[in-house]
Amino acid sequence: MIQRFWPYLVLILLGAGWGASIPLTKIAVSTGHQEFGLIFWQLAIMSVLLSVVVVLRGKPVQIGLPSIRLFAIVALVGTVLPNTASYTAAVHLPAAFMAILIATVAMWAFPIAIAMGQDQFSWKRLSGLIIGLIAVVLLVAPSASFPDRSVLWFVPIALIAPFFYGIEGNYISKFGTLHHGPIETLLGASVVGWIIVTPAAIVTGQVFNPLANFGAAELALLATSLIHAIVYTSYVWLVGRVGSVFAAQVSYMVTIFGVCWSILFLGEEQSPYLWASLVCMMAGMSLVQTRSKDT
Repeated sequence: MIQRFWPYLVLILLGAGWGASIPLTKIAVSTGHQEFGLIFWQLAIMSVLLSVVVVLRGKPVQIGLPSIRLFAIVALVGTVLPNTASYTAAVHLPAAFMAILIATVAMWAFPIAIAMGQDQFSWKRLSGLIIGLIAVVLLVAPSASFPDRSVLWFVPIALIAPFFYGIEGNYISKFGTLHHGPIETLLGASVVGWIIVTPAAIVTGQVFNPLANFGAAELALLATSLIHAIVYTSYVWLVGRVGSVFAAQVSYMVTIFGVCWSILFLGEEQSPYLWASLVCMMAGMSLVQTRSKDT
């Protein structure tokens, strides 16, 4: 019985963790911390945490130029670029909106996979993409759902993050992670990403001392960093155990939990249009992610 249901339990836990990071991101930007400063500390925390894990495992890490290239690509498309967009948009958009928009990673992944020769065209999956677009329209078009029309410009910025996540997923699916496991890959990407973002954080004056006025925003940053490190490596482990098709269903959990945690943590009030958008997004994701066999 336990062997039958444990993958679903892990899926729910991963979705709950990733979903919680969405309102936590909203909290992290609530006191004025900007994107490069937040990414600077997020990657620093993850680098330290994962370094400790690697040392405790006692397995040597072999790194060459191909490894550095892999780490740089994962760092850019998996953290630096999408997080820059997410932190920027989170200042202006409700967290529940962000939770639904992040689900479009499945919509982006499909055409990117076709462009990379990873997948073939499917009318069923195209219909899922169209339904996903309808979900976005339902979310932002009605004035009752989005009364402050001045911040609509940040919706396309929020969609940048799932676009890059779609690239990351397809890149790793096609080229793999060389001889590195999930922990090593995330550690390498965190260190290289920190090196990339540090000059931008310094030049823009966004580096801050989180201990100077440690409060809800700084705690949210710490929690988000820990969650990402734990959940990402656990997700890759789950893919290895049950396959990518089953594991990809975590995106449903992330969106549902993201909306629920946003209401619970932040007290966000939602219109019927948001719930209609959520239903459409779930339907679109189910069609886009449908495949005949695991890959």
